[in-house]
Amino acid sequence: MGGDHRSDRWTDGGTGRSRRAGARRTRRNQHSRCILPARGQNRVPLYSVDPTPSAVDSGTPDTMTPATPPIAVVGGQPVPDGHAGATSRNGAKVPFEAGIRLAGVGKFQYRLFVIFGLVWLADAMQVLSIGFSAPSIAKTFGITMPQALQTGTLFFVGMLVGAIVFGRLADRIGRRPVLMIAIVIDALSGIASAFAPELSWLLVLRFLTGVGVGGTLPVDYTMMAEFLPSDRRGRWLVLLESFWAIGTICLAVLALVALSHGDQAWRVIFLVTGIPALIGVVLRFYIPESPMYLNRSGRSDEARKVLQRVAKTNGRNVEIPALQSDIVAPKSVLTLFSGTFRRRSFALFAAWALISIAYYGVFVYLPIKLGAEGFAFMRGQVFLVVLAIVQLPGFALSAYGVERWGRKPTLIGFLLLSAVGCMLYSLGTSPTVVVGSTLLMSFALLGTWGALYAFTPEVYPTDLRATGMGAAGAVARFGGLFAPAIIAPVMATHFTLALALISSMLLAGAFAIGMVNVESKDRALD
Repeated sequence: MGGDHRSDRWTDGGTGRSRRAGARRTRRNQHSRCILPARGQNRVPLYSVDPTPSAVDSGTPDTMTPATPPIAVVGGQPVPDGHAGATSRNGAKVPFEAGIRLAGVGKFQYRLFVIFGLVWLADAMQVLSIGFSAPSIAKTFGITMPQALQTGTLFFVGMLVGAIVFGRLADRIGRRPVLMIAIVIDALSGIASAFAPELSWLLVLRFLTGVGVGGTLPVDYTMMAEFLPSDRRGRWLVLLESFWAIGTICLAVLALVALSHGDQAWRVIFLVTGIPALIGVVLRFYIPESPMYLNRSGRSDEARKVLQRVAKTNGRNVEIPALQSDIVAPKSVLTLFSGTFRRRSFALFAAWALISIAYYGVFVYLPIKLGAEGFAFMRGQVFLVVLAIVQLPGFALSAYGVERWGRKPTLIGFLLLSAVGCMLYSLGTSPTVVVGSTLLMSFALLGTWGALYAFTPEVYPTDLRATGMGAAGAVARFGGLFAPAIIAPVMATHFTLALALISSMLLAGAFAIGMVNVESKDRALD
């Protein structure tokens, strides 16, 4: 294919024309290898080479850079030859990133997006149902509200266990089996919770539901990331998080409907929140194993067949070449905290913990405080819908930002905005200030979560990706469990100090993100 050489002007007196022609013939002969489609076929060129100037012609010695090999254009995307070069003509194998680019992005990824999004929606409903179900649970079993809220505590403990166990399993036995096990536990335990005959049964079932929910979150994001090329991955992962806002709206409507069932409202809530996960069980049979996981496990031919299926579903009339096998030995969990990964893991996990504590401080304990001071509507279902609607443009901006500015700048920007929004509460108690600050926090904090869920799976290699995501999810659950002990006492006695504490956590989270030693924008997964 080559570049456009019309701008070359070697006008050396009378020899200019002949030197231009000679140069063009030489470049054509050396660098323009391309498999062309047959007439009438819509085939994507599998391999072509563009010449890239070496250091010798790139400028003065002071600005020289190492010579760059020719560029292989695979599926319309340039990748250095030798590292990503591919050709069906000479039988050379291509790296995985070249294969996923050839398979393209289209109907297959949209289906995955909806399937994973449906379960993410269900998980949001399960998490947020804790506060809405507790009053009716207390009335049904004749217990106090703190006792009823133990269902939420055990649910969070289950999420912590599920994130760690299933995240690790997904790196050892594969994404797909763990995907199925987690969603089955999520759906069956969630629906069974609605029929619990006594409190002890309900506590066990909510713990198991938490295990399933905790297992789905890291594996879903890991798998979605591994079906996307590097230049499209960020925005898709952020937008997947937007199903959380949709789940929030669904739960608010459900809670309003469930009120008519009196003391049995919790049964209606748990039954309905389990249905999307049950639908997800059926839909997930459509999802194949991650081709990246297969390729890293020495099953390159199976990975190529999965990519061929992706290409066919996307309407791409291409033949996926054989893939370079990148077999890696299984790594210990401790690898997350050694060598190259030590700094990024400590920094990322600190950010997850700080953001989680701040999130629960703002959306759980702050409304309780403000509700006691005349803003009771902030704890109602209608206001919850408004908050969820405001989150959607936050996700949209985050999806734009991670691809335009990068993951780290976007995350840091949203965290700084969240810190400012939190301190706005201290300006007064007028409805304008309180509502405006809350809407800003909803916009900024959920945009933060979207970028964080996109960034985290990208910074670990395939054999540690689900483990890293699971560990991050577990850290976030710790944050949720510790938030009552950290935020609630200060919020009850020193409101302004509590705001400063939450803002400080968000600022510390921004600093932690800045300390991560990798930016994953446009970076192929390892």
